Formats: sequence, structure tokens, C-alpha cells
Amino acid sequence: MRFTVGQAASLEKAITERDLDLFGEVSLDTNPVHFDEAYARTTPFGGRIAHGMIGASLISAALGTRLPGPGCVYLGQTLKFTAPVRIGDTLTATVTVKTAREDKPILTLETVVTNQNGERVLEGEAVVKYS
Repeated sequence: MRFTVGQAASLEKAITERDLDLFGEVSLDTNPVHFDEAYARTTPFGGRIAHGMIGASLISAALGTRLPGPGCVYLGQTLKFTAPVRIGDTLTATVTVKTAREDKPILTLETVVTNQNGERVLEGEAVVKYS
């Protein structure tokens, strides 16, 4: 399978209350900034925010289902959280090939998650091995 620099794929998801409940259950992250509105209003965010790793999980989904697709595995991922995600936001995770090794099935990809306003909420770089 050949991949080219600049090749990209995306997926989109609206973030719901149920997503936070399920993510908190599976991750054990019950930080009140995600679940307690009264507490969250006292933080710099001014209200509840979604777990940052929900956005990161959308990157993982894009890699495993879109580009490079089924069978790929992470070798590494950097993440920079640049804006909060709130219930009701629609996130788009986009992965773009930066480099494709010729000697091994390994890609380096730019990873970006934006909200419905086009604002970057997460950015980073992934290195994956594909089959």
C-alpha cells in the first residue's frame, strides 16, 4: 500500500452528555470539571468541559478506520490541547501524511481536531505502523 505526503482523511462526531458519561466510566476519569456544573463554573473554563482524551480518541479512530486504516497501530503520538471541548460541540479529527518511509510500513501524520467553528482544540503528530 502506498501513501503520499499530503494525503488526508477526517471523521466527525458531535459530543454528547452520554459520551462524557461513557468515557468517564471506561477511563475512570471522574474529574468534576467534566461532571459537576457548579464546580466547573468556578474554574477558568466557566462551565463543564469534555475530557481532552475524547478528542484524542477521535484521532485514533481516524487512523484505524480511515488513514492508514484497519490494522494500523500506534508507535507514538504527541498531543497539545489548545481549546476546551463542550457538550454539543461537533469535532472533526483530521490526519494528514507528513512522511511515508520507503523501507518500512511506517507513516508520520499531522493530527488535528477542530470544533464546529474551525477552531483547533487539539493538535499533534502520530507515528503509526500499518499492515
